[in-house]
Amino acid sequence: MRGWWQDLTDLVLPAECGGCGTPRTVLCPECRAVLTGAAPSRVRPVPEPPGLPVVHAAARYADEVRAVLLAHKERGVLALAAPLGEALAEAVRAGLRESGMAGEPWAGDGTACGDGSVVLVPVPSARAAVRARGHDPARRIALAAAGALRRSGTPARVAAVLRQTRWVADQSGLGSRQRLVNIAGALAVVPGGGRLLAEGGAVVLVDDLMTTGASLAEAARAVREASVREASAREASAPGRRGDGLGRHRAGGRFGRTREGPRAYGGTNEGNGEFGDTTTAVYRVGSREGRGEESAGSTEDAVRRTRGTPGIDGRGQAGSTIRAAVVAAAPDSFEINRN
Repeated sequence: MRGWWQDLTDLVLPAECGGCGTPRTVLCPECRAVLTGAAPSRVRPVPEPPGLPVVHAAARYADEVRAVLLAHKERGVLALAAPLGEALAEAVRAGLRESGMAGEPWAGDGTACGDGSVVLVPVPSARAAVRARGHDPARRIALAAAGALRRSGTPARVAAVLRQTRWVADQSGLGSRQRLVNIAGALAVVPGGGRLLAEGGAVVLVDDLMTTGASLAEAARAVREASVREASAREASAPGRRGDGLGRHRAGGRFGRTREGPRAYGGTNEGNGEFGDTTTAVYRVGSREGRGEESAGSTEDAVRRTRGTPGIDGRGQAGSTIRAAVVAAAPDSFEINRN
């Protein structure tokens, strides 16, 4: 009801610019230019959390952009979702162009990714935060971005399949390492979500803001684990294969039955150092949630199954079919030399 009332209020009452306060406009031309006028860039936090996919951002999180995001998120200025969605859509397009997937049915490395469509997966807010705000900012912006992509000819849909499985502290006052520990293992794909992600399309994780990258890295981990389970289930049910129960075991874990959520073994990628190459950033999978027992199957098998799932590759490299896009990122993350 609160969201409905705010929508009505935004339509009836005079508004002011969410960036600078200019009266009788939701977003003035000057602030809109700051938000969407520059070409989106690839961004990378320092230190970069393990498992973080390639991320593109539309704008720097400062001044007018910061004010617009806070007005939408904390003050419930819902009319700002449309311009924020346009900015997010531009960041998504930039990532697809870099990977060679814009308007193409194949990824740059030859991996099938459906019909050139895009699946936007918003990083979820805590349920308490959603109740307090009256809306989920990332999901609302993702819906607006999907609409903008469709209007420009890119088939796009939103799959809000991620959920928090345990309590997470407010991230705002935490450093990069504290955020990694706080969010590790806290996200999971809902039962059946793996099938939605595997139906085709490039999977792009989306959020309104990236600071340390911890939330996006955790979201990527959850999506990768779900993709492995889905690939295992499909492999086990393929015609001509004997049902030995292994695939059913790997696909049968149901997130949400334990407050601890899925295990993320150590929080780092195996064999790549602390912040190294994420080519095998699938994490060790096949654990039995709630009991901590490892099932048969190596990390290499998990990587192979992940690469066989359309739309979910799991490698945070150019040409991968899993990407991330945000409206804004910390200014320092734009300044990294990526050569």
